[in-house]
Amino acid sequence: MDLLTIRARFAPRWLILCFDIAIILCALVLAYALRFDFKVPSNEWELLKKSAILFFLVRIAALVLWRTYAGVIRYTSTQDASRILRMNLAATIALFMLGLLRNLLVDSTYFLPTSILILEFFISTFMMVAYRLVIKLVFAEQNFPKKNRKEKVYIYGAGEAGLIMKRSLDQDMRTGMEVIAFIDDDRKKAGKNLEGVPIKHTSDLNRHIESDKPAQVIMSIMVPDPKKRQAVIDTCVEAGIPMLDVPPVKQWIKGELSFKQLKPIPVEDILDRDVITLNKSAIAKSIEGKRIMITGAAGSIGSEICRQLIHYSPESLLLVDQAESPLHALSLELAEAEARIAIDLILGDITDASHMRSLIEKNRPQVLYHAAAYKHVPLVEANAVEGIKTNVLGTRSLTDLALEFKVERFVLVSTDKAVNPTNVMGATKRAAEIYVQSRPAGNTIFITTRFGNVLGSNGSVIPLFKEQIEKGGPITVTHPDIERYFMTIPEASQLVLEAAAMGEGNNIFVFDMGKPVKILDLAKKLIRLSGLELDKDIEIAFSGLRPGEKIKEEVLADLEDTLPTHNKRVLIAKTRENTKEEVNSFIMRIENSAGDDFDQIKILKEMIPEFKSNNSKYDSLDKV
Repeated sequence: MDLLTIRARFAPRWLILCFDIAIILCALVLAYALRFDFKVPSNEWELLKKSAILFFLVRIAALVLWRTYAGVIRYTSTQDASRILRMNLAATIALFMLGLLRNLLVDSTYFLPTSILILEFFISTFMMVAYRLVIKLVFAEQNFPKKNRKEKVYIYGAGEAGLIMKRSLDQDMRTGMEVIAFIDDDRKKAGKNLEGVPIKHTSDLNRHIESDKPAQVIMSIMVPDPKKRQAVIDTCVEAGIPMLDVPPVKQWIKGELSFKQLKPIPVEDILDRDVITLNKSAIAKSIEGKRIMITGAAGSIGSEICRQLIHYSPESLLLVDQAESPLHALSLELAEAEARIAIDLILGDITDASHMRSLIEKNRPQVLYHAAAYKHVPLVEANAVEGIKTNVLGTRSLTDLALEFKVERFVLVSTDKAVNPTNVMGATKRAAEIYVQSRPAGNTIFITTRFGNVLGSNGSVIPLFKEQIEKGGPITVTHPDIERYFMTIPEASQLVLEAAAMGEGNNIFVFDMGKPVKILDLAKKLIRLSGLELDKDIEIAFSGLRPGEKIKEEVLADLEDTLPTHNKRVLIAKTRENTKEEVNSFIMRIENSAGDDFDQIKILKEMIPEFKSNNSKYDSLDKV
């Protein structure tokens, strides 16, 4: 029966055992032949006849004890080779010791010459490992011939992680991938081979890609240099080569890496961003042992703030949100942390003043992160009354309660759309900023954080583009010149914690968002990252600016300036001051006009003179 017939089944253990015994016999005969130059004296054959039974009993006993026959040959690994080595070594030592005892105690004769035992050990070990590897390679080639492996891949990183990745691909032929080169930043490795695969330097990556045309690049460096990694990513994006990321070692299953664990590199990695450095000691001091309340806790920023906070050992977390399913999902995620931190999840609306009062009065939070808000520009533009109710009046209610119950720190999460607002959402957030900043300094320190678009947040452009790419397009961009500042969810949340820790009262902290990104360029990068070609595989369509939408966002208003902090990514905005009485009057008028969106927007425009509507039904109010 040939291999093609039995390849769908595993070879029986008794058959493997018989193969191993046959190899031992061959190894013994070959050892004698080599030892005596293929002219074995008759007296040596006589000695072997008397000792053969003992020899085979010891060797077979070793095979049974080490169960070398129990492995699946087609998946032979270094562990199997190690087991064979240890088994043969133990049997050889046992035979030598038995011979030594006979020599010393019986008739001054060994069972077998020591030279024969040594030669037989090396020969049998080599042959046992070799035939397993040959069968493994034959099986692999018959089932997954190289000519059928369609994808040639690069591995970025010629270190231990890269080597493990290569071996994982070699063992799992179903991936259809063949590693044709390692690429590495270390010039000392360039030009060498690693397990028969050439190592190429990243400085020549463009040329290598052009000549080799790899289908994918696997990023397999555990602690890469951020700038060098970014250079590799940029080169791959420009060449339209998809990239896969190897997960951290702690996520490997039982210490082993599987191809199925690879994920496409995060979209934020295609943006050139500096690494954020945090003052963790200051954050820990402001959080450790404190009672914390977070509104909008199930949202993108709120939930990430929760994840960050649990590392700083607060006494308790009071997590408030009106979205039931996301709040439940968050509770499952934080279940492990509940063993050491008291976590309460509350379904509640921040506009329900009596409910918020009872929560704060009962739990007495020392730090309150206010992340709850309506944030989608077109929706809030179309539902201005609800946007104002939540973003302005809800914030007013929480701010007053924080003062009443002496919350130590109140942190408002705002947006760059509050700067020179052109839409209702931005104006409501600016009104919330003004109300918070107008409160008198006292027992409560009020801190406002302001940043731009968050990559991967609910409703952000990245998930939308991904979904459109999966459906085959087109990708919709509102305007060819539209730009946005971007920050990842963890970055934004970390900087919120940093600003909250350093705030000394009534400060607005703005975050250095880096360079603005053209949405059209981002869409093109995502297309290339997906291995597609623009205008051939997928198109980009321009849908026109939505109501209230700007072409370019700003972090500071025209009349604002900044002061530096110890963190170069966090700046303090110098805003115009508003008296408490003046602000209270505006808020009261807005509240009394509830239900009339035009009246409320008109008052907002009085309160925020720089609020000029754009492409909106409220444009007419700017002409009055």
